[in-house]
Amino acid sequence: MKLIIHGGFFSESATNHETKVAKQQALEQIVTDSYAFLTTHSALETVVYAVALLENDELFNAGIGSQIQSDGKIRMSAAIMDGETQKMSGVINIQDVKNPVHVAQKLLQVDDRILGGNGATQFARQNGFESFSTEIPQRRSEYEAKLKSLGTGTVGCVAIDSQGKIAVATSTGGKGFEIPGRISDSATVAGNYANEFCGVSLTGVGEDIVSNATAAKIVTRVTDGFALDKAFQKTFAELKPYDGFAGAIAIDSHGTIFHQDSHPTMVFASYDGAHLEVFQ
Repeated sequence: MKLIIHGGFFSESATNHETKVAKQQALEQIVTDSYAFLTTHSALETVVYAVALLENDELFNAGIGSQIQSDGKIRMSAAIMDGETQKMSGVINIQDVKNPVHVAQKLLQVDDRILGGNGATQFARQNGFESFSTEIPQRRSEYEAKLKSLGTGTVGCVAIDSQGKIAVATSTGGKGFEIPGRISDSATVAGNYANEFCGVSLTGVGEDIVSNATAAKIVTRVTDGFALDKAFQKTFAELKPYDGFAGAIAIDSHGTIFHQDSHPTMVFASYDGAHLEVFQ
């Protein structure tokens, strides 16, 4: 049993030393709590649990703390994927819910498993998800002052359980000041993908990640026989021609954990019950 989580890059909002330390401490606590959860739950249940914890922490750009778009509204995206069944579900540009990843989890039970905009929000209401504002004062002040972020904040988790099953979940609050209707990578196979061989979650600039089909490429290459590190190496090399901004975490069916970023400031933590690693 192993898992790895990421909390995006050190680029949105405050990047002072205190904030960095706070993020590291939060990731350590969340990865430890999530591993304890994994000992009695499936990988699929665990990635949802971990990402919901990240969504509930305003230090990260997902759920509470999400960025505000150019029209003054918050729209979020999230997805999960079960490596065993190959089912993926997600919400795109959903509004006024506390945990988009929980709505994505609910969508696994229906045929139309990826919903966007008003449809996603309406589905949440019809299924008992109460209206909840994820706006915090810091995001509002940033918006009003037009302090654009680099848009590299996302959270994610990849887990392998005691049965060797892999799952992945990813959630984002957007890049900030984007045009309403923009689609991020988080609820696509470019940013969130898993099968029986590997699971990958991305953070970074969504347009760069989609252009590279990053998560799907890495998983496909592992499926075709690449070692996990070699799959990362080849895929990240393909970001270089346009200076693609991306970071990824992954676990393969052998339990190998790997992470890489094109601009080394991604925050992450991994735990296997014995060894805890937190970005320093």
